[in-house]
Amino acid sequence: MEYDKDLQSIQEARLVIEAAKKAQKKLAAMSQEQLDVIVEKMAAKASENAAYLAKLACEETGFGNPTDKTLKNKFASDVVWSTIKDLKTVGILKEDTEQQVMEVAVPMGVIAGLIPSTNPTSTTIYKALIAIKAGNGIVISPHPGAKNAILETVKLLRQAASEAGAPNGIIGALTTLTAKGTEELMKHKDTALILATGGEAMVRAAYSSGNPAIGVGPGNGPAFIERTADVKKAVADIIASKIFDNGVICASEQSIVTESVIAQQVVEELKKKQAYFLSEAESNALAEFILRANGTMNPQIVGKTAPIVAKMAGISVPENTTVLVSPQETVASTNPYCKEKLCPILAFYVEENWLDACNRSIELLNVEGQGHTLCIHSQDKEVIKEFALNKPVSRILINTPGALGGIGGTTNLAPALTLGCGAVGGSSTSDNITPFNLINIRKAAYGVKSLESLRAAAQEPTTLPTSSNGLKVDLSDNEVRKLIEAALQKLATT
Repeated sequence: MEYDKDLQSIQEARLVIEAAKKAQKKLAAMSQEQLDVIVEKMAAKASENAAYLAKLACEETGFGNPTDKTLKNKFASDVVWSTIKDLKTVGILKEDTEQQVMEVAVPMGVIAGLIPSTNPTSTTIYKALIAIKAGNGIVISPHPGAKNAILETVKLLRQAASEAGAPNGIIGALTTLTAKGTEELMKHKDTALILATGGEAMVRAAYSSGNPAIGVGPGNGPAFIERTADVKKAVADIIASKIFDNGVICASEQSIVTESVIAQQVVEELKKKQAYFLSEAESNALAEFILRANGTMNPQIVGKTAPIVAKMAGISVPENTTVLVSPQETVASTNPYCKEKLCPILAFYVEENWLDACNRSIELLNVEGQGHTLCIHSQDKEVIKEFALNKPVSRILINTPGALGGIGGTTNLAPALTLGCGAVGGSSTSDNITPFNLINIRKAAYGVKSLESLRAAAQEPTTLPTSSNGLKVDLSDNEVRKLIEAALQKLATT
């Protein structure tokens, strides 16, 4: 007898959530020291197996390369742990004796962790560490394209957590993968929060689930090289970032925008780094492969090297080509080069001055990537400040590679593999997500005023500030009160 896979997946989701909820109640009773021992052991186990898990991910997905995925796994384990290990996430966080307010950390419960295929093992490690550190259980929903690598990561993390004293069921995972099963996980009454990293449709589904969610929209970060920049370093940073794991990190650069006065120098430096500038005909040929008919990114190009992507389009490039660069003059939602390209492809724009470059960057972000990331290479602090004030992004990365700068590798941003895009990007936060995003804060406040004092204060005459014409209005004046009452009565009858 063949059972319905959707029903099996739904039932599994319910059972795994139930187990995680029971385990989380036990975890929530543990001390900070006990939690930290568990998370430390999980991080160590992940770090020990970083190369093994990277190899699994590459073999299963065909995205990226083992060397860079190993580094990401090390980042998700070693760097994340070193950053969060001293954070207080249990019990009393703060006592303000002057204001008479006390803050207490409260775990959320069970976190639903949706994992992408682009960074499958590193994202699983990262989400599990920050969830447990915050006293939560977590249920992992793997991307079908990286199922085996993700489940192997869960297995290792679960083993380490159990050996360190974590209750059974605290790290769960769906193994029968269907859209209905993931939907059940997101909508279940015992799911406290959805931590969604992946495609735009999946993130939208998380926000429409009825449960709280932290989602990540697509990146499409422009990199502006301003005339005062160290051009050689700027180009080196951009190339290194764009080829890291073959471009699958969403904070990686998608376009270069530069000023005409240094454009030739930028081009020369790019060519020194084995960037290949596409002709108009080659750009048109490659454009056919970047997007599918429905306007979404073609998964065949994701995480592939520049020569492999070029070959798909019938373009012959040198084998040592690092990135494919397409000169562009316009921005439109129908232009594939204006959107996120999770592989070594860059659009290239030349503008007359920094103000035009600023506007071009905003145009690109308005097509896709609002709220995510932008890079600027400049020594002019006033220009940098203008970009910081005016760009619709959550991260402005200055003189650093986008991919590793955005996740906190080459910057002092919080190390994270889930990057909030803020309200402008349709996200509930603009943070690099940390354990503090996965706890609630209970506030205990002492009474410091009496009801009688509030009533007395309300009876005191209130004087409005001086208006532009110097007139002061005393609201205790009976004539003024009559005028206000008459105006309100008139409004009520119209």
